[in-house]
Amino acid sequence: MHRRSLWASTGALLLSALGVATARAQESPAHRITLHVGSADPSMMSVALHNIANAADFYAQHKQSVAIELVANGPGYTMLRADTSPVAAGVAATKLKYPFVVFSACQHSRAGMAAAEHKSVQDIPQLPEATDVAAGIVRLAELQEQRYSYIRV
Repeated sequence: MHRRSLWASTGALLLSALGVATARAQESPAHRITLHVGSADPSMMSVALHNIANAADFYAQHKQSVAIELVANGPGYTMLRADTSPVAAGVAATKLKYPFVVFSACQHSRAGMAAAEHKSVQDIPQLPEATDVAAGIVRLAELQEQRYSYIRV
């Protein structure tokens, strides 16, 4: 009787683990996209915002889930600076319409800009839609390891 109980417990545990794995797979987005903005060119920043909207709208129309993360580093960090971003209104509008979009701001680039301007990092204001990441290049690598499609803008 003890052996049957052990097998029943093992079977229940395996079915439970399978259920958890299936639930996690269903929570995971069908598509993953990361856009890399490394340029201070305002037209490229606008292209990135348009690409986000196009992808989000396409997958919504086709009832498919998508995760989108934009990573701004190097000169591209300007996109997420509150005092100099040429697309601040576009970033705000994008975040409002697509709240699942993540705007990752490279803090290494922010520190570099602060040093170049003889300011402290706190003196480089950041858009409220931005999420801090220590190093943009590292974040891009992590996203690619998580099977995000990489789009250089």
